[in-house]
Amino acid sequence: MVIVGGGFGGLTTARGLGGAEGIAVTLIDRRNHHLFQPLLYQVATAVIAPGEIAEPIRAILRWDRNVSVLMGEVVGVDTDTRAVQLRDGTRIPYDTLVLATGATHSYFGHPEWERYAPGLKTLDDARRIRARVLLAFEAAEREDDPAARDRLLTFAVIGGGPTGVEMAGAIAGLAHHALSKDFRRIDPRKARILLIEAAPRVLGTFTEDLSAYARQSLERLGVTVLTEHAVEDVSEEGITVKGKLIPAATVVWGAGVRASPAGEWLGVETTRTGHVPVGPDLAVIGRPGVYALGDLAMAKAEDGKPLPGLAQVADQQGRYLGRALRDRILHGKAPKPFRFRSRGNLAIIGHNSGVVQWDHVKLKGFLAWLVWGVAHVYLLVGFHNRLVVTLRWLWAYLSFQRGARLISERDEAVMALIRGTPPGRIPPP
Repeated sequence: MVIVGGGFGGLTTARGLGGAEGIAVTLIDRRNHHLFQPLLYQVATAVIAPGEIAEPIRAILRWDRNVSVLMGEVVGVDTDTRAVQLRDGTRIPYDTLVLATGATHSYFGHPEWERYAPGLKTLDDARRIRARVLLAFEAAEREDDPAARDRLLTFAVIGGGPTGVEMAGAIAGLAHHALSKDFRRIDPRKARILLIEAAPRVLGTFTEDLSAYARQSLERLGVTVLTEHAVEDVSEEGITVKGKLIPAATVVWGAGVRASPAGEWLGVETTRTGHVPVGPDLAVIGRPGVYALGDLAMAKAEDGKPLPGLAQVADQQGRYLGRALRDRILHGKAPKPFRFRSRGNLAIIGHNSGVVQWDHVKLKGFLAWLVWGVAHVYLLVGFHNRLVVTLRWLWAYLSFQRGARLISERDEAVMALIRGTPPGRIPPP
């Protein structure tokens, strides 16, 4: 068996097959670590360090002797000969293939925007955005021109879903608390944080009252929320909405997603966003022996609605598929259909505030923030990570301080500043 992708879906599938005699499993990922993507924004805003939300895949699977790990990038699948192909030309044969390759950001036909508005999918993305955010304050401290300083102190987050809401709230906390007394020529509390959403409200998957509460909480933090504002252009100067340029040195993208190209590898018809349709047992339709899950798959709930691209969905699918494949291969049992059990929609809005919704139960405020924290710590892989993140959050909550405010000298924007590029003209990451 070959599993492609070491995220929640792929990793939990491999762990479910761990120790199964007679099943040889190979997990392939282009990175050597499992990453907890829902907390990447906290790395990008200096709340926690990168190593606290990542764990080496080999370390996680060390006790599963029938599971091998290969670091490599899959670029194709030959379903006729049943083999996956790596970028270096290596072919890995399979009897059963599990694709858990995830998704990337969609720029709605404008790939050139990515240079100026990076998204959050990898640790490198988070490090670059963290350097960009912190560097903006450093450059503003040196800037004499008021207009250029205002541009440097303007941060735009595009997309009003959970990622955008959490990112905007975290930047506001960084500016208004952690950095508030660290500078002499500028006041970080005067930074302008924009959250831009094309839809009529933020957190559109939540009920209207929770969405309204989230907006009010953001505004109390000092975030300017612009709903019904579709982004028309993104450039080095800033963003354009409703025909007006808003100068901004730092732009973060969190508006749309597109599945990985795995559907193209298989030669199957996909959705408009590249998702691969699967059956009730997560098998790819028309491709025997191939399964897809997580952000790649277009799986449906019992009511026929598509399942959301959430970590809890991929985690449950991986647990289900590990058991189902073990029973099918070793015992010839046909699996029951996958059923998703929602743990609720969760989002936090800065310090001490959040929203939670599941079934007919709704929470907001401190209790929702606490539930969000418990749920995310539970999903973290490894006792060490859970302990460290819990202690880090407790310290940040009590002190309003951030412990990972480091800028790498390898960042090209940092080097440009050191070498004398005018502060207001720092190149994008």
